[in-house]
Amino acid sequence: MVDWLSLSVPLAYLGILIGSLATFSSLYRKRKAQKSASLEPWFPAHLQRDVYFSLMHLDPPASSKEKKAPAVPESVLKAALLRRATEDIRRVLTLRSQKQACAMLLQRGSVGDDLWQRFMRAEKEMEEEVKDVVSEANAYAPNWGQTIFQSANEMMNNDLYRRRIAEHQDKIAEEREWWDKKKTSIQEGFMKELNEDESTPAATFKTPEAASSPAPAPTVQGSDDDAVLVEAEPSGNNTPAGGGSAGGGGGGKKKKGKGKK
Repeated sequence: MVDWLSLSVPLAYLGILIGSLATFSSLYRKRKAQKSASLEPWFPAHLQRDVYFSLMHLDPPASSKEKKAPAVPESVLKAALLRRATEDIRRVLTLRSQKQACAMLLQRGSVGDDLWQRFMRAEKEMEEEVKDVVSEANAYAPNWGQTIFQSANEMMNNDLYRRRIAEHQDKIAEEREWWDKKKTSIQEGFMKELNEDESTPAATFKTPEAASSPAPAPTVQGSDDDAVLVEAEPSGNNTPAGGGSAGGGGGGKKKKGKGKK
């Protein structure tokens, strides 16, 4: 016969242990769910999605209720859905670019588990959001869900190009002002150089032709062959004015010329 009294103690111990583990597990899950719900979302509020749902649930006017006319035209709803898909593409691209960096920081211990939980929750929400957009697109037109994100990507690129063009247009006035100031400073520099050149003396200024031409060689007026020797007559020999023929040519000055050899 089984002794239940001796087995009651271990069974009671196992029951208390299992009950405490179950209680701890349930409390831990509830606390974790509350903590994850209290975490700050990774992205701000999805404005495009809120606009789309507001347009869908907008009540029609009282005059059109009997005719069962929609409150918003279908073209407006499609445009709102495209805007929603465009914002989804931006968020998905942001998550893809940040996932590797967050994983590396988590491995190094630079960030806590709260940041990684926020990231994983945002990634899961975006997966559900993409599926919801595809189902909504297929409800408007068959197989539109396969091409709606392609159209949304083209719209996003178009918006990006428009923003860049607007930024360049805004910088035109600033760049024009900068160029005018630079042109004015260059003109002032040229005028200053011209004034300095005009103020230099004319004697010190030489043209390139005058500076490069050689100096003229000195000219020789005579040579030894063309030299003429002149001997003066002695002062003691006085000849009469009419004795030129008697003196036999002894009067007057004697010139001796040295001929050229």
